[in-house]
Amino acid sequence: MLITESLFLLLRRDDGKAESAFAASTYGLAAAAITDLVIAERVTLSDDKDPRMTVLDAGPTGHPALDASLTRLQEKDGKKLSSLVTDSKVAVEEQVASALAGQGVIRIEEKRALGLVPAKYPVLDPEPERRVRERLRTVLVGGMPEPADATLLAVLQGLGMAEKVLAEEKGALSKKDLKARIEQVSEEVVTGDAVAQAVAQAIAAMNVAIMTAVIVPTIVSGGSS
Repeated sequence: MLITESLFLLLRRDDGKAESAFAASTYGLAAAAITDLVIAERVTLSDDKDPRMTVLDAGPTGHPALDASLTRLQEKDGKKLSSLVTDSKVAVEEQVASALAGQGVIRIEEKRALGLVPAKYPVLDPEPERRVRERLRTVLVGGMPEPADATLLAVLQGLGMAEKVLAEEKGALSKKDLKARIEQVSEEVVTGDAVAQAVAQAIAAMNVAIMTAVIVPTIVSGGSS
């Protein structure tokens, strides 16, 4: 399962409604899609503080959601990561939902009332998300993380949703300890492998980009009131 698909499930309740109405979840899906493409060696990020993304291979990936995201990234080749995580066309939420529906994991209930009632995605098969959550539970108590685990944890932390989404998986970890463990996990993913190092770099950069995207509008809004 793609990191993007796992995150989509984590950010929604079993009844198909979003865990939070906060639109920043789109930022997380964009970050996850980019990380999936880094792992697939389709894109790479520069070493800058706000990295620039370069497309290495724009050919079909074999997954419609990643193909759609990659098409958008090709249009944005050379752009900074901070602008990409806020791009809904990189997040490809509808394509991810369609892929999960095609696998029988969720059902799609389309928007209603001219879009005023958002789409819902009730879970039909809870097993895929259960496996993801069990893996994250193991990592949080000291298990060795895979790049996907580190990405999911970092994105949830960046969105400010780790404590809520992982309420059961975090066990007795306090908010402070959970944050510290997630930071540690991001460092543990580096194994010496070139791709793993690229992913670790991407995770660190994504976390900063997401937090900036989430925090700055809040500050601006608060200052203008």
